[in-house]
Amino acid sequence: MRVRCILCEKIDTLNDESLLAKRLRNRPIHTYMCETCHERIAQKTKERLATGKFRFYRSSKHETEW
Repeated sequence: MRVRCILCEKIDTLNDESLLAKRLRNRPIHTYMCETCHERIAQKTKERLATGKFRFYRSSKHETEW
């Protein structure tokens, strides 16, 4: 399966039977991001977190008991 990165528009090839390929086929809202872009964004986020001026809002999962 050929996929294009949404940031750098690099074209990669995925195995048709992989989990990521299946997710991209079955749910068109999901987008593909290449590994280099993913690592770059992760590194920049870690740098912003280290400054202390950036708040990283994580969703808290509250489990309701019925």
